[in-house]
Amino acid sequence: MSYSLHPILLAACLVLLLFVTSTHGFQSPAAATTTNNKRALWMSETETPPPSSKSGYVPKWKKKKTLADEGDGMDFKDKGIKGTINVVFQQGDETKSTMAMPGQPLRDVATQAGQFIKYGCGKGECGTCEAMCDGKWIRPCKDVVPVGQDEIVVTVKEIASKTTSSGTFFSVKSFFMGFYNNLLGMVGFVKYRRNAKENWNERQEYEDLIRQKTEEKKRLRKLQKQAAKANGSNNDTNGSLSP
Repeated sequence: MSYSLHPILLAACLVLLLFVTSTHGFQSPAAATTTNNKRALWMSETETPPPSSKSGYVPKWKKKKTLADEGDGMDFKDKGIKGTINVVFQQGDETKSTMAMPGQPLRDVATQAGQFIKYGCGKGECGTCEAMCDGKWIRPCKDVVPVGQDEIVVTVKEIASKTTSSGTFFSVKSFFMGFYNNLLGMVGFVKYRRNAKENWNERQEYEDLIRQKTEEKKRLRKLQKQAAKANGSNNDTNGSLSP
C-alpha cells in the first residue's frame, strides 16, 4: 500500500509547484530592474500616475446632508431649524447638535441632526437603541425630548465595525484539510451504512416474527372452527339416536 502512494504524492507535488509558478511567477533580477526602469521612465514622461480603474468613479448612493449639517458657522435659525432646546448627540469622538421642541420624538431629532442610531424593534422593547441622557438610559425609538430643559446631551452607543478578511484561495493547509474532511465523510458513510444494515436486519426479524405469530393464530382459529363443527355434528347425531 505504501509503494502505491509514491506516484500520487509525486503528482500532487508537481501540481502544487505548477500552481505556485503560474500564480506568482519567477522573474530574474535583471528583468525586474528593466521593468522598474520602464515604469520610472513612463512616470517621468507623463508626470501623472497610471490610469486607475476608479478614476471618475461616482458612487451610486450618497448620504444627503441634513439642515444641521449644511451651512457651517450659521445659526440654527438661519438654517431653518426651529426649536427651543439644544440637543447634542455624542458618539465616540463625534458630536452633532441641533434644535428641537419639547415633546418631539428623539428619533426624528437624531435624523434631523444626521446622527445614526441602530434600531431594532422600534417599540422600545429590545433595547438595541439604548442611549444615555442625564445619567439615565433612554430609548430614542419611543422617548421624546423632555420639557423644562435648555440643553440635553444624548450619548449614543458606539457600533463596532465588523471587518472580514478574505482567506487565501489555495494553500497547503486547505489541501490537507480538504483531504481530511473527505476521509471523515467516507468513514461516516461506512458507519452509517453499517448501522442502516443492522436496523434493516432487525426490522426483517421483527416482521418475520409478526408473520409467524399471525400464521399461528390463523391455524389455531381454523382448528377451533373444525372442533366446533365436529362437536355440533356429534350433538346432532346423539339427538337423533335418543328415544
